[in-house]
Amino acid sequence: MKKKILIIEDELIIANHLRIILESNGYNCLIGITSVEEARTEINRNDFSLILIDVNLKSGLDGTNLGKDLLKNDTVPYIYITGSNDLTTIYKIKETRPHGIIIKPFKNIDIISTVEIVLNNFKYKKIDITRSSANPFLDENPYIIKRVIEYISENISEKIEISTLAKIANWTEQHFIRVFTKHLKHTPYQYVLQQKIEKSKILLKETNISIGNIAFDLGFNSYSNFSVAFKKETGKTPNTYRNEMKAKKFSKIK
Repeated sequence: MKKKILIIEDELIIANHLRIILESNGYNCLIGITSVEEARTEINRNDFSLILIDVNLKSGLDGTNLGKDLLKNDTVPYIYITGSNDLTTIYKIKETRPHGIIIKPFKNIDIISTVEIVLNNFKYKKIDITRSSANPFLDENPYIIKRVIEYISENISEKIEISTLAKIANWTEQHFIRVFTKHLKHTPYQYVLQQKIEKSKILLKETNISIGNIAFDLGFNSYSNFSVAFKKETGKTPNTYRNEMKAKKFSKIK
């Protein structure tokens, strides 16, 4: 069963961006919740695996008020999202002891790596380590996977080999594939392909670079190879996607 994440963010463009990142990595997300009051209702109504909270909500209470509730109940991990670094905000955040913090503007890797590590750590929080054959807090796998994800993000325009990723993790290829898939719910190949498609969507939407050049720049063997992969992931050809995005942008200008 997919883990369910509640996103409390009153900038709906950001909320939807977070949703796309997380759902492309195997999570279910609920967005459209823009206040602490709405969030409290949803938390009482649903069983969430994780909660992402924008600190600076524009109406009503700020996100740290919800953090206080979650800290007291201690049943679900929560991560703050903030673009503020003033001392007042930092103090409020520290007082509610979040499981993680994501700073705006963020990259896809910031979201996925933070979410994966927080969920992993919270999973082990309730374990009685005196009964465990190995101390779960010594599990370094999420941190190793984070290094791999960072490499993928920084080299997304290159052809990325599984053997290279396994060397970064210092594991055999077979072990690397097994651990990576366990933590991210996608094989390394699937994850790399999804990140390339996400990058291509930005290029198709925001630039006039030819589709052939986009395919080449992202390390695909050919235009047709890229087009087939893009349609499989999105249900649309690259050209159709670009035309639809341009039409939406034009309609907004009008």
